[in-house]
Amino acid sequence: MRDLNIPAERHPEKAHKPDNVQPKKPDWIRVKAPSGQGYADTRKIMRDNNLVTVCEEAGCPNVGECWSQGHATMMIMGEVCTRACTFCNIATGKPPEDLDVFEPGRVAAAVKKLGLNHVVITSVDRDDIKDGGAEHFAQTIRAIRKQSPKTTIEILTPDFIRCDNSVLEVVVEARPDVFNHNLETVPGLYPEVRPGARYFHSLRLLQRVKELDPSMFTKSGIMVGLGEDRQAVMQVMEDMRAADLDFLTIGQYLQPTPKHHAVDRFVTPEEFAAYEKAAYGKGFLMVSATPLTRSSYHAGDDFAKLRAARTKALGL
Repeated sequence: MRDLNIPAERHPEKAHKPDNVQPKKPDWIRVKAPSGQGYADTRKIMRDNNLVTVCEEAGCPNVGECWSQGHATMMIMGEVCTRACTFCNIATGKPPEDLDVFEPGRVAAAVKKLGLNHVVITSVDRDDIKDGGAEHFAQTIRAIRKQSPKTTIEILTPDFIRCDNSVLEVVVEARPDVFNHNLETVPGLYPEVRPGARYFHSLRLLQRVKELDPSMFTKSGIMVGLGEDRQAVMQVMEDMRAADLDFLTIGQYLQPTPKHHAVDRFVTPEEFAAYEKAAYGKGFLMVSATPLTRSSYHAGDDFAKLRAARTKALGL
């Protein structure tokens, strides 16, 4: 696994910042270190196919559990992001290479070898590319469909903020089963937490997916513990439902290094349960709200529940 505590190399824009104190994690946020044969097998498949995973790059706390079950969220378009979000541990800077035209095939081969029923594909932001990587996403979806036609596909995309609106159509026309784009936080924290993004642009992106294909499941997530208040979280839920979002995830923000955005507080499991109840009350078909919830955590099981919830809602 990568050394995730070298901000000067991974995050040159953060290296000069003063350290933020990292509070002690409560018992409910602690996880076991990765181990076991399943974890080792998944890691080997990723290495053999020269693939990058967000599980490692972002330092996900659930990597041990997910990889031991053969589940990994593959990150396409390289390892370097052109944004500099203050919460994220993916390396930032100017990507050193063009897109790898063989990557979609390698991703598809890994999906087939792992025997996945459901796969999550995400990426770094590539503002240096005219279409933001939209066609690369589409090619990856098509390659997986060809090699593993029964596998359902969930994508977690960038915001394509510097691209023509037509690039979204390229991705939607490739027919992923779930289109996910995370809002990440409440709008008032965007200037500090997501300085390169715009809240209402991201919201509109998700709304346009539904306009292009009303049958496609849409999904988004936020972190809590960044400094938001409950009222702001409730307003984000309202905004998402106005955009016809199906699936909401809410998880605890964890500070990757002292140079990253400070943890404001650890939200209790009881508060997460209250958020989940409120979200279902607002009409989401599926909600995952726990301290360790991440966009792709238990994604396969959650997709099955999501599909069942729609069937029930339609009375079929």
